[in-house]
Amino acid sequence: MTYVIHGATGAQGAPVVAALITAGKSVTALTRNPDAVVEGARVLAASNSSVADLTAAYRGAEGVFVHLPVAAEEDRLTYADNILTAVREARPARVVFSTSGYPTDPAIGGSAANLAAGLAESGVSHAVIAPELYLENLLMPYVIDSARERGVLPYPIRADFPVSWASHLDIADATAALFERPDVTGIVSVGQYPAITGPELAEAFAARLGRDVAFQPLAPEDFRTSVAPSSGGSRRGPRGSLQGHERDAGPSHHAGELRPEAPRRHPPHHHPVARRHGPVRREQHPHPQPGQSDTDRLRTPLGGPPPGGVRRSFHPGRTARMPRW
Repeated sequence: MTYVIHGATGAQGAPVVAALITAGKSVTALTRNPDAVVEGARVLAASNSSVADLTAAYRGAEGVFVHLPVAAEEDRLTYADNILTAVREARPARVVFSTSGYPTDPAIGGSAANLAAGLAESGVSHAVIAPELYLENLLMPYVIDSARERGVLPYPIRADFPVSWASHLDIADATAALFERPDVTGIVSVGQYPAITGPELAEAFAARLGRDVAFQPLAPEDFRTSVAPSSGGSRRGPRGSLQGHERDAGPSHHAGELRPEAPRRHPPHHHPVARRHGPVRREQHPHPQPGQSDTDRLRTPLGGPPPGGVRRSFHPGRTARMPRW
């Protein structure tokens, strides 16, 4: 049996492929290009526009990793419907869907919300990964060059708004864990803990770059205009929808349950975790170690539980990883 990965050559899919291959799993890489080469995986050309393609790809799969491509919302709605139709028909053993930061609240609606709701109604074992914003956005030339050269970190969020940043590598870790845990279902938040504000993020950049860095909040449209020259003129926003901060209060889980093998090297503290069924209960979580050094990670200050504390959450290494600068 194989694991089928959407967008296997892309920013989200490729790390999932690598994580599963490293774990010794059989992987089928879904791509739009039949000539693509994905080391260690079988390549299968399939289109999100074709229910037949998707159904054939999913049938007999041990797991399917899904995320919707950046496209017009009308197209994303069509892709979500096609994926759901294929899941209902093929009945793969497990589906893990990454929202890419788009909202899952039915009151807000949209393609990600439709796909999450449809999976919940499908009767197929599933989990929905809900990151907020991707650390890789901070490596866009407009952002990282500004921090290096001007000591200014520009981003379209309020300075006082705390964000649980995540890396595509974290999505891969969470996906691999969730494929092994069919008992975990519903919404799974993925990101660093505790969430950090813009000035705290700038402090991490300052420590890494060895210079003072100040956070500069921007309006989303101003940010899109600024990054367009470095993205081939694209007016699309950063990966991880800004709408994604408007979170629903659906079922939740936390890293201690997803990754029970994680060492508890530091004194535990508690934070509230909502359950699928039954009363809210409290679970132990290890603190990150102050001053812990790791060049692949952005360290964050210690703090209390995330706002709300009612969603499953996956905190890889207590921080979200970032590629080397």
